[in-house]
Amino acid sequence: MIKQIIAGLCLLLSSVAFSQENNASPYSFYGIGDQKFKGTAENRSMGGLGVLPDSIHINLQNPASYGALKLTTFSVGATTSKTSLATSAESTNAGRTTVDYIAVALPFKKIGVAFGIMPYTSVGYRIKDSVPNTEDNLYRERKFDGSGGLNRVFAGASYKVTKNLAVGADFNYYFGSIETKSIVRILNQSIQYPTREVNSGDYNAVAVNFGAFYQANINKKYTWTTSATYTPEAKINGTTKRVTATISEANDSETVIEDREQTLPGTDMKMASKITVGSGFGEDRKWFVGAEFSSIGNDKLSNRYPGLNNVSFEKGSRFSLGGYYIPKYYSFTSYLSRVTYRAGLRYEKSGLVINNQDINDYAVSLGFGLPLSGTIGSSNLNIGLEYGQRGTKTAGLIQEKYFNLFIGLSLNDRWFVKRKYE
Repeated sequence: MIKQIIAGLCLLLSSVAFSQENNASPYSFYGIGDQKFKGTAENRSMGGLGVLPDSIHINLQNPASYGALKLTTFSVGATTSKTSLATSAESTNAGRTTVDYIAVALPFKKIGVAFGIMPYTSVGYRIKDSVPNTEDNLYRERKFDGSGGLNRVFAGASYKVTKNLAVGADFNYYFGSIETKSIVRILNQSIQYPTREVNSGDYNAVAVNFGAFYQANINKKYTWTTSATYTPEAKINGTTKRVTATISEANDSETVIEDREQTLPGTDMKMASKITVGSGFGEDRKWFVGAEFSSIGNDKLSNRYPGLNNVSFEKGSRFSLGGYYIPKYYSFTSYLSRVTYRAGLRYEKSGLVINNQDINDYAVSLGFGLPLSGTIGSSNLNIGLEYGQRGTKTAGLIQEKYFNLFIGLSLNDRWFVKRKYE
């Protein structure tokens, strides 16, 4: 039955993943957009921790983990977000619901393979303001819109070198388009028509991701785990076209009166390199606590087109701390005792600097892994909550406070088993 469920959901949700508008942040204007979390609801509930190889959940953050699975596993996740955006003068709210990932993993003795699709970056914002026009002491009304992003299709494999050591690699193809639009109207009766500028581009890239896990038993009861991943820098291929037009606006529609199209000079855009190391300690199917640190080469990033003098990029970093607790994994009398309780926190320095202000992000999270009755293996529904803050009101910037509710479904089944006939 799980095979039919996987086939149906993959066909349905893959089209949604390609076309969804999955961001509501003005900071997604910069670079190639906001980078989405590369992991499942289980990891996200633990502050983004990806240290632990799991026998019943796909770990999308480290390809060396695929071989740790005991059964064929299908995972799908989605998030609904509510964000409050505020400046020193005013505030507003925004919301989005998005598909986060679709993935399948299959174990074969010492080898594990996985494949899937997920958003990699996203662009999404709508802003309207009025600013003084210093030339004639009038006001300019400005509207900004952005949408799009890059998607990631991946296929990876892991190999168990020894009882304790596993290595793996993901091969990734990134593709997508981004469009940003601005409309400027000078509030003067003698100027009838506003000016619109649309920047649109199609992008693609190829990259790899390497990972390793090492696990050791301590006193036959506890397990110590350490992990590492490395993503080399990759080149992004693409061009950006700019169309400048004089338009007429009526009833929320735009009519072009005159336009001019140009291809912008090529920008040497790159995907940042990333090194992540982590370690944790726990008791199998009882509890686990771990920490993880990432160094991200965001200083190599650039914007899609030139002319943004108040923006720069520097090296980024992320720190995660989290874990889980299961009261009684094999309990037959108490459902709550079999629930997995997760919690974590993270702090991230994005590397984006605007008006000499670092745009940092921090959040706390918690979650629950709910076993599903009537399923083979340990299929479960994972629900998580995250509350965080990004940005600042200083220097005319925007502070975001967000609340995310994310849900992940992990289905397990046994494939490739020969039937026996009497």
